[in-house]
Amino acid sequence: MKQKLFIAFAMIAMLTQAQGSKGYWQQQVDYTMNVDVDVETYQYKGTQRLIYTNNSPDALNKVYYHLYYNAFQPDSEMNARLTSIADPDGRMVNRSGTRENPVIESRISKLKPNEIGYLKVSSLKQNGKAVQYEVAGTVLEVTLNQPIQPNSKVTFDMVFDGQLPVHIRRAGRNSGDGVAMSMAQWYPKMAEYDFEGWQAHPYIAREFQGVWGDFDVTLHIDKEYTVGGTGNLQNPQEIGHGYEDKSKPLNIQRGKKLAWHFKADRVHDFTWAADPNYVHDIYKMENGPDLHFFYKDDEKYKKNWKSIQPLTAEAMKFFSENVGPYPWKQYSVIQAGDGGMEYAMCTFVAGGDRRSPIGTVFHEMAHTWFQQILASNESKHPWMDEGFTSYISALASNKILRKGDGRPTAGGYGGYFYLVKSKLEEPLTTHADRYNLNSAYSVASYTKGAMFLSQLNYIIGEENVRETIKKYYRDFSFKHPTPNDIKRTAEKVSGLELDWYLNEWAQTTHTIDYGVEKVEGSKVTLNRVGKMPMPVDVTVTYVDGSTEDFNIPLRMMRGNKPTSAKVIADWPWAFPSYTFAASKAVKKVEIDTSKMMADVDRSNNVFETN
Repeated sequence: MKQKLFIAFAMIAMLTQAQGSKGYWQQQVDYTMNVDVDVETYQYKGTQRLIYTNNSPDALNKVYYHLYYNAFQPDSEMNARLTSIADPDGRMVNRSGTRENPVIESRISKLKPNEIGYLKVSSLKQNGKAVQYEVAGTVLEVTLNQPIQPNSKVTFDMVFDGQLPVHIRRAGRNSGDGVAMSMAQWYPKMAEYDFEGWQAHPYIAREFQGVWGDFDVTLHIDKEYTVGGTGNLQNPQEIGHGYEDKSKPLNIQRGKKLAWHFKADRVHDFTWAADPNYVHDIYKMENGPDLHFFYKDDEKYKKNWKSIQPLTAEAMKFFSENVGPYPWKQYSVIQAGDGGMEYAMCTFVAGGDRRSPIGTVFHEMAHTWFQQILASNESKHPWMDEGFTSYISALASNKILRKGDGRPTAGGYGGYFYLVKSKLEEPLTTHADRYNLNSAYSVASYTKGAMFLSQLNYIIGEENVRETIKKYYRDFSFKHPTPNDIKRTAEKVSGLELDWYLNEWAQTTHTIDYGVEKVEGSKVTLNRVGKMPMPVDVTVTYVDGSTEDFNIPLRMMRGNKPTSAKVIADWPWAFPSYTFAASKAVKKVEIDTSKMMADVDRSNNVFETN
């Protein structure tokens, strides 16, 4: 009897455990939006039907929408942060005074009522019944009539209107290049709910996050305006503007406005730009998507915007081969915004009059993979999208623009070394909006994030890193990967343990510093000076002029990378020094001749005997 009871309880426990660990899940949103645009006032009115699928194991009593344009108001959190941070974004402030006594004023604080940005919701219904909601800055807090149960759907119907702000950052009217409408983050956007809970971050300065879904968007705008952005145009013969099939007759809609109907599947955002003086070029790739280019009809832009088109195609091919296939039918490069910013199936890129914007195009296009396909939480882990994008775009630039071999280098480590020396570094786990300095955020997210991968080449080997990136794409496309996912992927590919690396590099500000303490005949003693452990590559030059390479694995790795060097006994982290015997009398010892290890003090990396 006892045995039967034990078996019964064991089965119940197994079932409970299985139900309690449902594995990976993510929410789904399907938008249908119809929007009427007034190009004179930069205002628009829209309706939005959103079908929300709750794939989580939780019943949701509330939902949250982002109202990003509310940030561009004098009383916003974005403006408060802009006026309090020590190094404000230069694009968002006006500077006057002298070098000794500078005067810095927030551009947002000077906006008039007809220049601010806003998103206002006038009606919101859940399954046909009005719900209560409250605006809290850039977030709409919605209290539901009925909880959304696990594995169920609900329909939200919304009426909203918005005003495009004067161009200050990313989105806005009349950019520095004179683009009329840069429409990023322009609609009430459902916040993400994931295994950590609601990700309803206020819009302070930087990054965005979205829920995977399908978009069906119709934009009504004056006929003179050309529109480019996310999605595939469904009615090109009714629109023209360079979208039409030249072999078929046009059937342009009557009236002052055209209805541009776009659809985009499996994206987590929808972005567009419009201008009455856009040139629209289409570059047909042989085995790839159609590349659309939108730029101002001005001679000062034409040469550079024409020249980047075949290079953009080469970059598309490089990323598709070295990360994974581009999954959509089109990609658009749009002169809009400021600097460069990535969006679903498109990018905003400014400039092109004085120099080619191709470097920016490479970086922003690479974001298609590291954010638009591999959609990490870029508010909490900006280093995963900015850093990995910087890494792969640097390889592409080296290969395509500089005709190099496309291999990783340590050429971009300087910013990190400067940050360490300045003592302003913060851990990569810092939320993107909460770094003490913009400069510290930039170096951490772009440089140190890229170094996570470039240094991984040193730890597990180049071929393993190449396969890690491809497997990461295969396993986590159209999902929300976390730092642990890229670490586990590298472990599965290499067969090595890497938890120590993720912990040290991302969760602490420990630094790497190894040195050669002494050489006695053929005996070499090394020191770990910095707190962060690493495997160590050592090159020994003998008295007779010959050389020999040694690889010292870190014991916590439980193995070593593929290498032609002589692999010797591993180095346990807790021991600050390590001694090994070379083959014969030693003349010179050098740690890490590749310089791929981010050793903050290389002055002690080389030792020569007298």
